[in-house]
Amino acid sequence: MYYNGFYHFFYQYNPYGAVWGNIVWAHSVSKDLINWKPLKPAIFPSKPFDINGCWSGSATILPGNKPVILYTGIDTQNRQVQNIAVPKDLSDPYLVEWEKPDHNPLMVPTQENGVNASSFRDPTTAWFADGHWKVLVGNKRRKRGMALLYRSKDFKHWVKAKHPLHSSKDTGMWECPDFYPVSEDGRRHGLDTSITGNGVKHVLKVSLDDTKFEYYTVGRYIRQFDRYVPQNTSADDATGLRYDYGKFYASKTVFDQSKNRRVLWGWMNESDSVNDDISKGWAGVQAIPRTVWLDTSGKQLLQWPVEEIESLRESGVQMHNTHISPGQHVKVQGITASQADVEVTFDLPMLENAEVFDSQWTNPQHLCNQKDSKAAGSIGPFGLLILASENLDEYSAVYFRVFKDGNKPVVVMCSDQSRSTLRPEVDKTTYGGFVDVDLKDGKLSLRSLIDHSIIESFGAGGKTCMTARVYPTKALGEKANLFAFNYGRQPVTISKLEAWSVSKAIIN
Repeated sequence: MYYNGFYHFFYQYNPYGAVWGNIVWAHSVSKDLINWKPLKPAIFPSKPFDINGCWSGSATILPGNKPVILYTGIDTQNRQVQNIAVPKDLSDPYLVEWEKPDHNPLMVPTQENGVNASSFRDPTTAWFADGHWKVLVGNKRRKRGMALLYRSKDFKHWVKAKHPLHSSKDTGMWECPDFYPVSEDGRRHGLDTSITGNGVKHVLKVSLDDTKFEYYTVGRYIRQFDRYVPQNTSADDATGLRYDYGKFYASKTVFDQSKNRRVLWGWMNESDSVNDDISKGWAGVQAIPRTVWLDTSGKQLLQWPVEEIESLRESGVQMHNTHISPGQHVKVQGITASQADVEVTFDLPMLENAEVFDSQWTNPQHLCNQKDSKAAGSIGPFGLLILASENLDEYSAVYFRVFKDGNKPVVVMCSDQSRSTLRPEVDKTTYGGFVDVDLKDGKLSLRSLIDHSIIESFGAGGKTCMTARVYPTKALGEKANLFAFNYGRQPVTISKLEAWSVSKAIIN
């Protein structure tokens, strides 16, 4: 949450080890979303209603500028229940101390309300409409994922609605639901969570416990019935639109009233083993915060790293009108390639030269696995070789391929980690996602944030995003390289490339 000049980040944390368990709410604060100061845990098991764990939840700012936290506690019966915590001292700028009122828990699973006590968690930020506060809690009934709706007039006594806000069959448990409004005007500004009305659509995002990835839909919130109706711009199931097609889960947005934007954060887990985590002494990192808004098409969201990240840019280099022949790669020199920010725009050959798209290629991740960064197509693969060793026996490739379906382009973006490290035990999954662009200007852009073991990539201005965790053994520090490449059969041109070394933020 943003409160009185500070961003507050609360996160699931085990203070006793690098594996899951003993979960508390750790707490850090920032003035700029980039540099963070750690505080002591805000919420930890201490009461019968959370003695076995303090799991995920959300913050809400109540009238009178009073922040509260709703969170899932694991009680003495190992039931998942929803609790509230409030600041002990509102005059403390860091809000270090938090209290748990005696009227906890607020929401309890019972046989009468038909809620499964082991699948009832992660309350959302509340919104206010029609005289009631409303909040969603993740749930499932058999294999149907559900966002249960609760209402309250006083934020103290909560009643479960007869129907969920929304549900979808065969999606399994919905973790970390998020529900928020977006403006239809295509601008980057955000909306307070309680905004409804003309010119507003809503987004419902859920994290799928069964697959460990997320999907979202864009639709309408029917306020008088408290129902959400997706507008069928994408599938309402595990094959639907994702914020991120790589390692990115348990995400949450917040309305940042200081800059009138909606900010998205997601968690990245590790790609190596639990034993590796134990030896490192830590596991899991947070992605760079992203501004998120609705595309002018109304069909999907756009995402872009928050502008504050650019304050870390140091020495930079540029390339213009650089021709890349088939099979060629060009080294980007003059930056520290292991910690960098790079933006590149490619000019493409004529679409009639593209391969014909096969209608059976419905899964972009399978397509990227089938046609990896070494497999020459007509237009593509072209993109960036990141965290690459000099002789290219280690690299991660982020790239595009362009096909044609009749007269329409079909663009797939891939993040290929198959050669990212010489360590055999590391997960080297290749990710893929389609990119909804018309290519009328013949240009395709890519931005990648590179940070030693992390690559966050944003295709076509943030239409398709992918995050990877990689652990090179050779391409470390000063020995890491960055290349632009084209392994397709048609030439491409870099119309513009800008890359910067990036300084180290203050992280806890």
